[in-house]
Amino acid sequence: MINSSLKELSAALARKKTSAVELATLFLDRIEKLNPSLNAFVTTDREKALAMARVADASGKVGAGDTPLAGIPLAHKDIFMTSGWRTTCGSKMLSNFIAPYDATVVEKFKVAGMVTLGKLNMDEFAMGSSNETSFYGPVKNPWDTARVPGGSSGGSAAAVAARLAPAATGTDTGGSIRQPAALCGLTGLKPTYGVVSRYGMIAFASSLDQGGPMAKSAEDCALLLNTMAGFDPRDSTSLERPAEDYARDLEKPLQGLRIGLPKEFFGEGMDADVRAAVEAALAEYRKLGATMVEVNLPNSGLSVPAYYVIAPAEASSNLSRFDGVRYGHRAPDYADLDDMYSKSRAQGFGEEVKRRILIGTYVLSHGYYDAYYLQAQKIRRLIANDFVAAFKSCDVIMGPTAPSVAFRFGDKSADPVQMYLSDIYTIAVNLAGLPGMSIPCGFGNADMPVGLQIVGPWFGEAKMLNIAHRYQLVTDWHIRQPGGLP
Repeated sequence: MINSSLKELSAALARKKTSAVELATLFLDRIEKLNPSLNAFVTTDREKALAMARVADASGKVGAGDTPLAGIPLAHKDIFMTSGWRTTCGSKMLSNFIAPYDATVVEKFKVAGMVTLGKLNMDEFAMGSSNETSFYGPVKNPWDTARVPGGSSGGSAAAVAARLAPAATGTDTGGSIRQPAALCGLTGLKPTYGVVSRYGMIAFASSLDQGGPMAKSAEDCALLLNTMAGFDPRDSTSLERPAEDYARDLEKPLQGLRIGLPKEFFGEGMDADVRAAVEAALAEYRKLGATMVEVNLPNSGLSVPAYYVIAPAEASSNLSRFDGVRYGHRAPDYADLDDMYSKSRAQGFGEEVKRRILIGTYVLSHGYYDAYYLQAQKIRRLIANDFVAAFKSCDVIMGPTAPSVAFRFGDKSADPVQMYLSDIYTIAVNLAGLPGMSIPCGFGNADMPVGLQIVGPWFGEAKMLNIAHRYQLVTDWHIRQPGGLP
């Protein structure tokens, strides 16, 4: 049952082969057994989860055609407000914060009848590429617990890879769904900016953050996105557009598909083992009827420096609300109000968060705004224009998700720039607001997973999911399970 797809779990529930309570118990028992060694979950609540499962069993939604996910468990990245649950964002600042309401994403899954197993560990305030910045300690990669799972949605990736949950939510600001999906051998999708509501998703960089699904397969992600997506009047960045069935095109053949290969993605910086796996995946797509087209993304090399001006600037503004006054950590001893602000933030935030707040405050300060922030926004427009030009000659763009397989703990933590370069292939997609996804495409050094990135034009999610699904029908990378786990 732990290796079943969401469709298979739904069918088992519909045929009464299992119940929502039995499914939730299966995964809760597994979490209890394996989470101490993986640290994927920050919070679990067996009583709350089983209560939701009992409601699902009694609701009549289980097995119904219009609620295909009813009764199926999932877990939420701890960045989503979840009513009555501790919601920490991986930070000491919010270590005792109980959310008073549900994020729209959480609310939608509740309405669909899904069962919340718990809240997943993450880099503090989503700032990181390895899950080493969490106040609750690093998440371990289930394929090799001496290696990182990627970040910031590392808890989500590790939980699904270790079969602690059938699916999970994640967020992606510069690659934080796709990169951990690649490093843990999962399918992860970052939708077009504005397709999934950000209401109740604790903000890091408001013009970049986007929620999305993480699961074993493209088909699973399509079913999850059908629930997650949709206009939300409570989110000013939510896009008002007709509802879509993201699973509608899954079975379409790929004959005539044009795959763009940016030369900028295949130059220096990509490890040889990653290159070999990606090229093997592209060869498989040729067999499926696709043709390869060389495209140029000339400004993609500027994406990392542009991102690390824009994202910290927005973080500096968003995180100013955590001041020890209304909620969050408050220093126990202080002399006056200014001292309380200073000590509360110094004690509540970790080093990476402080670093980005300082950078962001600097680039927004008088005399530097035009020199840094404004220039970065201009580069952002050039990057988006590059993608528009590229999509005139191809349907999707492919390349590696990450330049290497999962690295060992501590390998990059002393050098922030090297850590930031872990997202070199993913950041441009966020700057342009495009949809991107990662699918497993093989294994590299030390038998660690490699991810293939698929980038589509705006609102191209259904086509991307079709492309990923057809590949997963003829390969088995996505169903392989980490060894050494029961």
